[in-house]
Order: sequence, then structure tokens, then C-alpha cells
Amino acid sequence: MMKDNHTGKTHRIVFKQLGSLIILLGFVEMVPSISSLLFKEWYSALGFLLVGLITSGFGYMLYKIYQQAEEPHYDHALIIAASAWLILPFIGGMPLFVIAHITPVSVMNSYIPADANYTFSSLVYFQNPIHCFFESMSAFTTTGLSMADHEPSVGKGVLFYRSFAQWVGGAGFIIMSLAIFKKHSGRSAMLLYGSESSNEKLKPKVLDTARAIWKSYLFVTIFSVIYLIIGTSIILPNYPIVDNIFDSVNHAMAGQSTGGFSTLDDSIATYKSARMEMLYLLPMILGSFSLPFYYKIIFKRKLNEIWNDIQTRTLIIAFMIGSIIQSFLLFQADNVSNPVREGVFQFISGMSTTGWQTSNIGDWDWKPVLFLIVTGMFIGGASGATVGGIKMIRAIIITKGLQWQITKLLLSENAVKTIKINRKSLSSGEMYEEFTNASTIAILFVIVILASAFATTYFAGSSFDFADALFESTSAQATVGLSSGITNPSMSPVLESIYIFQMWAGRLEILTVFAFIRSFFK
Repeated sequence: MMKDNHTGKTHRIVFKQLGSLIILLGFVEMVPSISSLLFKEWYSALGFLLVGLITSGFGYMLYKIYQQAEEPHYDHALIIAASAWLILPFIGGMPLFVIAHITPVSVMNSYIPADANYTFSSLVYFQNPIHCFFESMSAFTTTGLSMADHEPSVGKGVLFYRSFAQWVGGAGFIIMSLAIFKKHSGRSAMLLYGSESSNEKLKPKVLDTARAIWKSYLFVTIFSVIYLIIGTSIILPNYPIVDNIFDSVNHAMAGQSTGGFSTLDDSIATYKSARMEMLYLLPMILGSFSLPFYYKIIFKRKLNEIWNDIQTRTLIIAFMIGSIIQSFLLFQADNVSNPVREGVFQFISGMSTTGWQTSNIGDWDWKPVLFLIVTGMFIGGASGATVGGIKMIRAIIITKGLQWQITKLLLSENAVKTIKINRKSLSSGEMYEEFTNASTIAILFVIVILASAFATTYFAGSSFDFADALFESTSAQATVGLSSGITNPSMSPVLESIYIFQMWAGRLEILTVFAFIRSFFK
């Protein structure tokens, strides 16, 4: 009986929090209707407004039913985070499904650019519900893998929704709800905040910390919008101003969230400009730095953090060295026309887990592919950023932990060695705990990636080898979005479902997923 009461209490707590998040999702779904109306896409506008209102109404009903539930405890916060990142993308795919069904084929095809070499709109793919779930999961987890073969043909409203969903998902729904709603005690707010972030407090109150995170996030995004508009105007003076603004707004959101969705058919390669590719390096690099770091730089004026912060410093060095090695490896490939140009862009895109693409990675040989997987995509950017991968801080901890273990063998048994990470001194016990946690997550990441890669080789067909499969699986797990060509609307539904799981698990960093699964058996 006690177990049943505990289970019922848990359900009430979780459903109450999910209700408030679903209310917020409804408003997120309605925002793109503005873009649809501006570009006279009436069916898309109707779909966003209709689904958004229904979503918010359902969330409000759920919240009111369980309004008297208790505040969440530690286990509840993990369950809330895991279930939210599964349910919200599922509901978030509904606008795509509705719009694809209510839009006449003739209207869909009117979205196709005049100079396109294809004859039907990719919006038709979203009549398949699993494609909608995949696209939404890819958006909200900031992955960037897409079921849209030709992005411009889905319409401006849907394009904006994909980018906006990445931007919102980047900083996090739970953190957004904490920043907007004043309904949590300090302890429960801290648990919810920690379930979706690096746990670093910028201010004494967690709610103020959440607002500081979003304030910094918005500031850097606006900077990226202005930067891209001005840069595109200078580099491509004949590029239509409306297209420039639309591309820049969407790409700024996708870049800062390291999501990588694009408004263009071949991502950034569509510009066919080396200078445009150089322009887009900065938004990817900015997206890889942690949001607490930006708050300290912008609002606390601690400019020395640029070099003193161990994650930022290591990332800057890694981007430079990794780009050089990636380019060198591509020089040895016969079918890569611009090794430096493609190597630099793809490495920064991979390590920042943005996923903008300017090279046909499926044509690379195994050496540059493996280097990008191991040193770029698997590690990712800074903890506290919107990136995927195991995060740079864990790579640093694992490296220092291995050095520490080797050094211990050379010291006497009674010697106590203190390790410093980011100006914080750790005792041997603390270092052991950090090293164990980081290693556990890294090992679990590898296990899931390898399992997915073997499944991919079975379901993807004979035209893709194991290197392609490993690359695609890592891209999904690390929420990168670069593709070797496996992800497309004709892929196996089984493989599509595996990648949906990987994107979900990658956003939650594996351990939360196991805690979520364990909650069903507890």
C-alpha cells in the first residue's frame, strides 16, 4: 500500500510539472505563426495557432488537476527531465503533422524555389508521424538531422519553427519555465535546474540564475543576428535583403543553440562562398562556450575568464589544432577538392556539435572520419553550453584523472596529491569521484554508439560501410547533426526510432535516461 501511495504521489508531482512545461510549449508552437503570416502562408499559420492553443489548453488542464501536488524531490526531478524531453518533442511534432495534412499539394509545391531542380515539396514527408517526431526531437535536442530533403520547400513558417525549437531547446525548457514562472521553492527549483544544466549557480537564488542564463543566451543570439546580417550584406551585396534577414535570424538561433538546422538546401554550402563559410565559423564557436561563461564576461565584466576558464581555453586550442589535423588528413584524400576549407569548417562544426555542413562526408575515407568522431563530435563543447557529446570538462577530468592515477603509482602511500581543475582544488577522494563519473558517462556513450552503429550497418543498406554507420550514430548520440547520407525520409523506421532514442539520451546525458528507466522498477 505504501508503494502504491508513493507511486501515486510521484505521478501527481511529475504530471504537475509536465503540465506547466506543456503550457509553455503551446506558446512556442504559436510563435512561428507570425512568420507564416508575414510570408502569407495561411495554412501553416492556422496549423501553428490551432495546435498551439490545444497544447496550452491540455497543459493547463493537466496542471490544474495536479495543482496540489508536492514539490519535486531528487528522483522526481530526474523523471521530470527525462519524461519532458520525450513528451515535449512528441507534442512538438504535431504542428508539422497538421500542417502537412491541411496544406493542399498545390500550395506545398508553391514553396519550391523557382530555380530548384526538384518537383515536390518536402513538407509532404511530415504526413508520416514518425518523421514529425524525428524532426521535432532533432530540433528540441539541437541535433540537426532532418527528414526534409529540400528545406526551402517546406515554407518559411516551418523553417522558422525548426530554428526556434532548436533555440528554445538549447537553453532548456525547464530552465525557461523557472525563468518565467515564480512557483518553486529554493530546493525544488535547484533540483529542477540541476536536472537540465551544469548545476552552476550564478546568483544566490536559482530562479535568478535561470533568468541570468536566458538573458545571456538572448544577448549572444542578438549579437549573432546582427553579425550575420552585416557580414552577409558585405560578402554578398546582391543577396536579397529579406532573404538575408530571414537566413540570419534562423541561422543565429540554430548557431547559438548548436542545432545546425538551415534555411538552405545544402546548408551553408549553398552560398558557394569561402568567405561566407568563414563568416559562419564564429556563431558555431560562440555556441560551444558555456552560458555561465557569457554571463561572467558580459554582465560581470570578467574578461580574464576568456583564458582563465579551463573549458573555454581548451576549446580555443582544440579548435585550432583539430582544424589543422583534420585538414592534413583530408589532403591525403583524392576526392576532397578544398582540404583546408572543408577540414576547418567540418571540424569546428563537429566539435561545437552544430552540424552545419559544407562537405560530402560520405565520400571521405575512414581516417578523417574517425578523427572527427573521436576528437570532435564525441567530446563536444563546454558543459553549460547547448552542445552535445560528453562535454569538454569531462574530457579534461578524464585526462587529468589518468595523469593522477599514473602519478599516484610514483608517490608514497601516505602522499596526498591535490588536483586543480578550473581554479578549484580537489582532494584525492573528490578527484576519484569526478574521474569515475566522467569515465562512466564516456563509457556508456561509447556502448550506445557502438550498438547503434552495428544496427545501422544492418538497416542502412549495403551502400554504407561501418565508418558511415559509426559517424551517423555518433552524430545522433552527440546531437551533432552532420550526416554521411544515411538519414533521409526513406530510411528504415527501426533505424529512425533508434536515432530518436539516441538524440533523447544524448540531450539527457545517458545517466538521466537510466534513472528514468529505473524509476519504473523502483
